[in-house]
Amino acid sequence: MPNKVHELRPRPAESEKITINLGYVDLGQVDLLVREGFYSNRTDFIRTAIRNQIDRHDEALKKSLARHQMDLGLRRYSRADLEAAQQAGEMLHIQVLGMAVIAEDVSAELARSTIASLQVLGALQAGAAVKAALADRIL
Repeated sequence: MPNKVHELRPRPAESEKITINLGYVDLGQVDLLVREGFYSNRTDFIRTAIRNQIDRHDEALKKSLARHQMDLGLRRYSRADLEAAQQAGEMLHIQVLGMAVIAEDVSAELARSTIASLQVLGALQAGAAVKAALADRIL
């Protein structure tokens, strides 16, 4: 039976790949902890270390989020959202800590006429034309 399942809307990636450089001794210590069963692999160790550091700074992060008035998590902007802002004569100042998604059906012209500034700490998912149209507004 042929595969008849079609994904209607592609899911955004749930993580972003980063590259780090470690000294040989640090890397060896990570590998030893993995070998001894403390972590399942290097990535598990690194994620745990990052989460522990974020937890240590939790209060400072909360204060900073409130001060900068940023949305936390995943924030989607549909064509309808931007058209509503356009009809209301509003310009959006988008500030997201996490991931901001501008829908694929948003034209570069609509984005440019409704988004005054865009600051994303994390990842921005938008079409290439939209990103290019907003390049001078991305903080």
